[in-house]
Parts: sequence; C-alpha cells; structure tokens
Amino acid sequence: MNKLKNVRIENNLTYQEMAIKLGLCKSYYWQLENKKRNLSYAMAVKIAKIFNLKPDDLFYDEFKSKNN
Repeated sequence: MNKLKNVRIENNLTYQEMAIKLGLCKSYYWQLENKKRNLSYAMAVKIAKIFNLKPDDLFYDEFKSKNN
C-alpha cells in the first residue's frame, strides 16, 4: 500500500470524499492514488494540505525510489 492511501484511510476518508475535497471526479482521484495518472506538483500540494502535511511528507520517498 502506498503512503497516500495509508494516510487517507487513517483519516477515514473515502476516494469519493477526497475527490470532492480536490474538485475531481472519483475515478480521477483513484487513478492518482493508484499511480495510473501522473501527479502534478500543484495537485500534490492540494492533497498534502488536506492532511496538514507538506508534499514531501507524502510523496518524497516514492519519488526518490522511482528516480534511483
């Protein structure tokens, strides 16, 4: 499971609730979380803000492992 999914579940949010908070459709958010769609920096900031985190807190480890 990826970190974003873990944080979403820990905060008792569904795909639909995340999509609403981000102004997206549920399927688009699902694709982001499941790496079927590329995540823009602006979207990473919006997602992190929902959890009161910095984008690096959620996405840096994944980015680092992908680029090594």
